[in-house]
Amino acid sequence: MQPSPSSQNESWAIRFAQFVDRFGTLRISILFVILTLIFTIAGSYFIRLYMTGEVHVEDFASAIMLTLLSAPWVLYFFSELVRQLEISRHNLKDVVAQLESLREEDVLLNRELQNNIRQLNIEIEERRKAQEDREKVFAELEQEIYEKSEKEQHALRLSSLLRSIIDASPDLIYFRNEEGRFAGCNTVAEQMTGKTEAELMGLTPHEVYDEDLANQVVASDHEVLENNVGITDELWLRFADGSKRYYEMRKVPFFDKEGNRLGLLAFGRDITERKHSQVALEKASRDKTAFIATISHELRTPLNGIVGLSRMLRDTKLTDEQYAWVSTIYASAITLGNIFNDIIDIDKLGRDKLELALKTVSLKDFFSELSSIIQLLVADKNLNFQTQMIEPLPDFVEADGTRLRQVLWNLLFNAVKFTQQGSVSFSLSAEAPKNGICNVVFKVADTGVGIPEEELPKIFAMYYQVKHPDHQSATGTGIGLAICKKMVELMDGDIRVTSEVGKGTCFTVELPLAISTRPAQLAELKITGLKILLVEDIELNVIVAKALLEKLGQTVEVAMTGRQALDMARANHYDLILLDIQLPDMNGFEVVSRMHEEELVVGTPVVALTANVIKTRQEYLDQGMDDVISKPIKKSRVVEVFNQLFCDASELPCLPETSTPAKSESVLDLDMLQMLVDTIGAEMLSTSVNVFNQSIPQYMEILLTNLSAKDKDEVCAQAHKIKGAAGSVGLSRVQKIANQIQQGDHPAWWQNVYDWVEELQDTLKLDIQSLNNWLSDQTIDD
Repeated sequence: MQPSPSSQNESWAIRFAQFVDRFGTLRISILFVILTLIFTIAGSYFIRLYMTGEVHVEDFASAIMLTLLSAPWVLYFFSELVRQLEISRHNLKDVVAQLESLREEDVLLNRELQNNIRQLNIEIEERRKAQEDREKVFAELEQEIYEKSEKEQHALRLSSLLRSIIDASPDLIYFRNEEGRFAGCNTVAEQMTGKTEAELMGLTPHEVYDEDLANQVVASDHEVLENNVGITDELWLRFADGSKRYYEMRKVPFFDKEGNRLGLLAFGRDITERKHSQVALEKASRDKTAFIATISHELRTPLNGIVGLSRMLRDTKLTDEQYAWVSTIYASAITLGNIFNDIIDIDKLGRDKLELALKTVSLKDFFSELSSIIQLLVADKNLNFQTQMIEPLPDFVEADGTRLRQVLWNLLFNAVKFTQQGSVSFSLSAEAPKNGICNVVFKVADTGVGIPEEELPKIFAMYYQVKHPDHQSATGTGIGLAICKKMVELMDGDIRVTSEVGKGTCFTVELPLAISTRPAQLAELKITGLKILLVEDIELNVIVAKALLEKLGQTVEVAMTGRQALDMARANHYDLILLDIQLPDMNGFEVVSRMHEEELVVGTPVVALTANVIKTRQEYLDQGMDDVISKPIKKSRVVEVFNQLFCDASELPCLPETSTPAKSESVLDLDMLQMLVDTIGAEMLSTSVNVFNQSIPQYMEILLTNLSAKDKDEVCAQAHKIKGAAGSVGLSRVQKIANQIQQGDHPAWWQNVYDWVEELQDTLKLDIQSLNNWLSDQTIDD
């Protein structure tokens, strides 16, 4: 490596200084002076020689003198300078040594510093990372704070929105805590109570409502909190302005997120208009019932006279022509009565009042009586009437003769009406009794216009009428067959039809009738000589009834008013009182009540005479009557009632006792249920029924909602679901009604679906109870 120029200069200077120091300053100075003199003399010589061309000794004297005078001083200065430089060099060397020492120390310190710097850098990096982590944490915290703030703002907005919605709601809403004190409400509640929310806070119902309402509210609150379930109640609320509104209140327990109950929430829907509509509807129903009852009385009064007098007139000596005329009058009156029965039954069906009154009936006598009446109608049209009773037949069965007669009359009357030529046939047959039940089959066939095949499924719909292009005169109201079907179903039977256009129609009615175990109705009266008080205000009815009773061997006295009847009962003792219900001064129930109060009828039966077929027999019995006879008065009914009231049961012929089937057989598929019990067990079947009970309210709610929305497809779909569910637990009647609802292609579907749905609701309640009772019996048997 070559030394740098500075290093060379430094080496030269140091060597020169060392040389001066070694030889001494004086010697060097003398040497320097001599060299200087030589240089000066030589210089002067050459300069003079060059300039003048000649050299003189005096030319050297000044130069030598000048050199001798200046050189020592220059030399001295120079020597001292060298010496000082040498001293400085030595000092510098010491300093360099010190610096070197310091440099070594500095290297050590630098190394230590480097280590410290590295440690510091590591620490700085760690701190940087820690700072970054802190900044990240701060950022996350800031984001969390921001999000929380946003959530709080959102919750605040939602709270404000919810509050606005609650206040804007037309419903009454309030919240009460566990102590039963108000803890919040909406604007409607403020309007109702006349207090602001702040004023209501902390108050109890007793401090807000009147005493009666407060007691009612507190009782329902206690029920909610006691049972921890929601309830729905309806009540009238009086507003602060004095107005009253009818509210449907829904109260539910209220819980926090941890499941701790905080109190109860109450929601009230103003249903005042609905209540008014309901009241109006009930009033309309009452008005309709009263109207039908009035019409029933007014129509049956003259009808009673026509039927009674024409029947008695037929028993007198008449020419053949007169007999035919009287028979026509009699048959026409019977026809009018049956038509009116159909009208009455429509009202009963609408109010679920249609019920059966089972009595002992002689099938043969029943068939012959009905055939004889139809014979009169057939004779008017010159038709051939064929009857057939196919033995063996049970002598007596348990049946509602009035309803069964009405069904068969409708079928026979239609057969005559729609047959212009040919014949009408009426047959009766029965299967062998099984377990006390005999399947009785009535068939009504004709050779009339017939029914198109595509119309057959529709003819039992209410108000539906088959169009007969070749027979327009034979039309009706469209209610007869619908009522027939309802009645047959009420009797647990079945009605079927077959027909061919132009060749005729055949209706088949099959009924499971119990073999009678009660005394048979006697064709002849066993009691005569009774002293009877007949209370009737219509002269025509008096004539008919009095003539009939006297012909039966009884003594009859007549009262035309309620007061006259009371006076006669006070003055005389009667064996029987026949009491009309509608009298000019008071009704029959008031009369019989007064008679019982005054003990005027102790041991004397009181039988109601009424044309009002709206009420049931039990309703008359509940109001003090011993029995009831409807107008127009029929001899068979008079004989039946008199024998029951005045003859001992031992005097009446009885048939061997047989078992009567349980009612549930008509509503439950017992064969399937028994199969399920045998297969999966009663417990599993009970579980299935419980699932059905839990599901059916939701099914019905959906069905009713869709019906309100008039969504036919969804109604049919939901009915199909209910049908399947009912079939799986053996509810055959429910299944049958649901099947009706699901038939959306029914021509009169919209006219009937509301009745079907209402029937489904009522049937569900009854049949589920029957199913539960049957299951309970199975559990007990197990």
